[in-house]
Amino acid sequence: MKNTWNPNYKLTNEAVNFLMKLASVKDTISGMVLSPKVEAKLKHEARLRSTHYSTRIEGNRLSLKQTKDVIDENKKNFYGRERDVKEVGNYWNALVEVEKLAGKQAEFSEDLIKGLHAMVHKGGHSKPTPYRTEQNVIREAGSGAIVYLPPEAKDVTGLMKGLVSWVKWAEGTKVPVPVIAALVHYRFVTIHPYYDGNGRTARLLSTFVLMKGNFGLNGMFSIEEYHAKDIESYYRELAAHRHHNYYEGRERADLTKWVTYFIKLLLEAYTELKETAQEYSPADKKNLDNYRKLDRRAKEIYPLFETAEIINTRDIAKVLKIKPRMAAYLAKEWVLKGFLKVVGESNKKRAYMLADKYK
Repeated sequence: MKNTWNPNYKLTNEAVNFLMKLASVKDTISGMVLSPKVEAKLKHEARLRSTHYSTRIEGNRLSLKQTKDVIDENKKNFYGRERDVKEVGNYWNALVEVEKLAGKQAEFSEDLIKGLHAMVHKGGHSKPTPYRTEQNVIREAGSGAIVYLPPEAKDVTGLMKGLVSWVKWAEGTKVPVPVIAALVHYRFVTIHPYYDGNGRTARLLSTFVLMKGNFGLNGMFSIEEYHAKDIESYYRELAAHRHHNYYEGRERADLTKWVTYFIKLLLEAYTELKETAQEYSPADKKNLDNYRKLDRRAKEIYPLFETAEIINTRDIAKVLKIKPRMAAYLAKEWVLKGFLKVVGESNKKRAYMLADKYK
């Protein structure tokens, strides 16, 4: 098995038209003047929807409200749904990690893939997951009929290396970012390198590609929501070939329809975000420029000051889900950078307020 992949697809006139509209809507949204509070709200709500719908596609039984309760209120007492609770928590944390990696312009690699799968499947701080070593089969729940027979385990490593190699080539030759994201999504679920968690990981990887390539819009939209709303179309387009065997159709399937479908859904998600964002009043441009220069974690704790003039390290730790010691370190850095001001002299009673230019 060669360690290369050359996807079989064409950019139709329809797909090119969608890409042009995508670029236009993206520029419109990027040029909007939104307050930090509004940006944080839209981002948080989009993360919740992404978490809910991506896990729901795989059979998670929690509602959107219950997912919100798990994430925002740390509720875990859903009887008989302990696994569902764990799944949404894992996906949320993996989504946060995707944003961090994209912000660092991390390389699309096998290490990144294995690390994200471990977070999705087992939770944070788990060891990277090795690829499967045996054959797996996707069957219809009722009849037990074979829906898809992935490639043999002995071929998985080579196929994954081919995917990673192609992404590197595509990034270097300026293949449109949404096209790369679509093809990464398809190829990963088609290789099916793990026994479980392939769909969730594929959607995270396509999100990573979009964010890294400046098509993430600060995480304020959820394409997973659109996949889940028409699940039959999602699975039909992903199949790409009528034969269920990888080696007898899926390996060289024509992916033109899948790419067009993916870009169209992305445009729908962008358009809805634009319409939502336009409902909010614009903020002062100068203050927004200061806000945009902040690091990612500073932006996440910024909304705390909407309801409180003074915060402490416990508040920071709770929002960022980190240890108080790390929160204290970050606060010290933000003071040095002019984002926060210290309130109180002693370490035990030390608290923080916004520097004047960020108020």
